[in-house]
Amino acid sequence: MPKRPSRVTVPEFVALKAAGRKITVLTAYDYPTAAVIDAAGVDAILVGDSLGMVVQGHETTLPVTLDQIIYHAEMVGRAAERALVIVDLPFPTNHVGVHRAIEAAGRILKETRCQAVKLEGGADQADVIRGLVSAGIPVMAHVGLRPQNIHQMGGYRAQRDAPRLHSDAKAAQEAGAFAVVLECIPAPLAADLTAALQIPTIGIGAGAQCDGQVLVSHDLLGLTTGFVPKFVRQYADLRAVIHEAVTRYCGEVREGKFPAPEHELK
Repeated sequence: MPKRPSRVTVPEFVALKAAGRKITVLTAYDYPTAAVIDAAGVDAILVGDSLGMVVQGHETTLPVTLDQIIYHAEMVGRAAERALVIVDLPFPTNHVGVHRAIEAAGRILKETRCQAVKLEGGADQADVIRGLVSAGIPVMAHVGLRPQNIHQMGGYRAQRDAPRLHSDAKAAQEAGAFAVVLECIPAPLAADLTAALQIPTIGIGAGAQCDGQVLVSHDLLGLTTGFVPKFVRQYADLRAVIHEAVTRYCGEVREGKFPAPEHELK
């Protein structure tokens, strides 16, 4: 029986910063995708509330519920054998009190095989981060562009308020977060934040000087419908591959070429 790969732990994830080794993070929302990404060697998988947009077809992440995120996280958690699996706390879970946030995050850890949660916020969420960590729940913070605050922020745009970003990131670190996502922040500012923090920074649209990078897998694989952010690099065009395969299938069925004799039961 093949030996299972060792799981990336939170302390090992954090130690990658000191080791100078860049950290890789991708999203996944289902079993087969998570299995492929995990086998390819990604350090962490994020079950993001981005599923509201790339899986459910919503315009924002706001409609995603706790039950829905647990449903997807349970599938991802069963597939991942090596990667650290982190799950987003959906809106407004981390805004309704520390005890309710602990209850929600506790459900995630109890009902899935995932190891940590992520929440959007810095200084304004320090008490929640501290409460979760004190309950034994590892927390990744998220500053800069915060999609759950999209209506308040007025759209998806770069975040340039350096004093606020430094305050948010440092508050998250002091509250016990093991890492922080930096989203849509100018590269020089993200580099300053990375140098100022002891915990890893995971960038998305924040330049190459972050300690690691995260992308939505649908963007990376060319499965996104509609707008693709400037900071995304598409490493494949699976929309074209799937379109061609389905077109061939439809043609062969209509022409009587499939199923062929070799596909029939005897």
